[in-house]
Amino acid sequence: MSTAGERKPVDGGTPDGRELSPGIVVLSGVVGGVGLTVGTLLAGTSAAGYAAGAWVSPEALSPGLLGAATAGVAPALLTLGRARVWEEARSLVLPLVTVLVGLLAVSLLNAGSLQAAEGRPLFLALFSLGWVAVLAVLALGAVGCLAAQYRVRARPAGAGRREPVAPLPGWSKPPLAVLGSGWFGIGAGLLAFPAFWGPLVPWTVNRADAQGLGVWALALGVGVLASLAEDDLTRLRPALGAVPAVALAAAVLAVHAPEVDWTSGPGASLVALLAGLLAAGVSGRWLLNRASRAGDG
Repeated sequence: MSTAGERKPVDGGTPDGRELSPGIVVLSGVVGGVGLTVGTLLAGTSAAGYAAGAWVSPEALSPGLLGAATAGVAPALLTLGRARVWEEARSLVLPLVTVLVGLLAVSLLNAGSLQAAEGRPLFLALFSLGWVAVLAVLALGAVGCLAAQYRVRARPAGAGRREPVAPLPGWSKPPLAVLGSGWFGIGAGLLAFPAFWGPLVPWTVNRADAQGLGVWALALGVGVLASLAEDDLTRLRPALGAVPAVALAAAVLAVHAPEVDWTSGPGASLVALLAGLLAAGVSGRWLLNRASRAGDG
């Protein structure tokens, strides 16, 4: 433990914890590359007014949001290999595994709504089949890589740093708890009870849309709550890099603004949750930069 007259550098040395598994690095790179391509395609077609998702959607907004979020987190995934230990990557990897496994489950549970099952044009039918195949490989790979990661022994003897290098400010924890619980609760509701929660979405969705959006909301909740568990800004650097996903999602919402019931309770709640997520990312990056400058001083 550092004394009052001794300041611990934020980025100095190698932190305690599990060595980051090569499988996690490869997985994040592959998912980042695939996600950037597919997400950009979905977001672009949605902006043009076409619902080109893996399953048939009543409006173009839902597949556009899924695509924007996928493309938005891709840059952070592509740079995940810079993390020095697993503890610096898990706040991003755990939501990633949630998305991959969750979207695969949603696609299989709603197989009758896939573009191929509905007899849609050849490109959309092939895209939906490729979506399921690629998701299956990535989801199984993600679970395997995660299991292998937890078999890696911590270095040194402890399971991780005993003392946060740059702890979260006390004032930030209650808002983060509310934000994470909000996203997690909404995601769980949409995923488990789409017939009840789906009509509360402030635009038209079907069962598959509701559950797909629920998977992403659940993953956002996992990520925010994981940041509270880490309680160390230096461990959150890769996850903070995923914040542009929020800006991309907001851009898709802006394109389809007339389709959204902004005056409803769910519409206002969505704005508040997105604003909270963006504020958390911006303030987290600012606090981390300030801690780094203080550690260098």
